[in-house]
Amino acid sequence: MSSESPIIISPLNDDLIEDINKTNDSFKIYGRVVPSLQSGRWSYTEELYDETREIRFPDDQLDWSQYINREDKALFLAYMNNTCIGQIRIIKDWNRFCYIENIATKKDYRGSGVGKLLLHKAEEWAKQRKLIGMSLEAQDDNLGACRFYVKQGFILGGADTLKQSYTPDIETTLYWYKLFK
Repeated sequence: MSSESPIIISPLNDDLIEDINKTNDSFKIYGRVVPSLQSGRWSYTEELYDETREIRFPDDQLDWSQYINREDKALFLAYMNNTCIGQIRIIKDWNRFCYIENIATKKDYRGSGVGKLLLHKAEEWAKQRKLIGMSLEAQDDNLGACRFYVKQGFILGGADTLKQSYTPDIETTLYWYKLFK
């Protein structure tokens, strides 16, 4: 991957719909976040697993036209050399947060700044709409993603031990927030 090629962020249009699920690569599960609430403040520790495994989320099957030219939701795709390498899907939530429904980077491009660029685009979008911050959910065993969110200025705002009751491997859903100054 040459560093000269710029990463281009494009809002979704009809011609790009076929690229959406191309960003859905597998990722490594190698540890978990263990949240703790003390005196109304969330903190956490990390627990590394003895073994690493790879998982992949199922492809999303949504009405993608709902994300084109809308005031209350958007989907941005990242391209390098005409190859789709990442995406972020966002909505204006009832609580005046920009809720990140999905963010994904193709495996070969992780660590290259794509996710950071996509988050910046979402933040710009949210600020244009006078929202107060960004929020997202991550599973406690997706340590890589959680570390990325923290690095991008997100803080842990809550945990839910029942949300994923139908998924036996997932203990806790974590709620991450980035409040705008």
